[in-house]
Amino acid sequence: MKTAQLREMNEVELNAKLDDNLEALQNLNFQQALQQLEDGTTISKTRKEIAQIKTVLNEYKLGLRVAQGENE
Repeated sequence: MKTAQLREMNEVELNAKLDDNLEALQNLNFQQALQQLEDGTTISKTRKEIAQIKTVLNEYKLGLRVAQGENE
């Protein structure tokens, strides 16, 4: 997912996406440990997306980005 798409999402959606990605990463790591993972690049792609989501969430926390519906 592109960073621009992540920046259009609100905090609730970002937290839900973060939880989904963390769960997916855990499942991918289990698959890799059991040697059932076909494409090893999915782990790095998932980790990158998690980092991007955390960055956007941190922007909300620092006040660099105003949540939708609030006064700007």
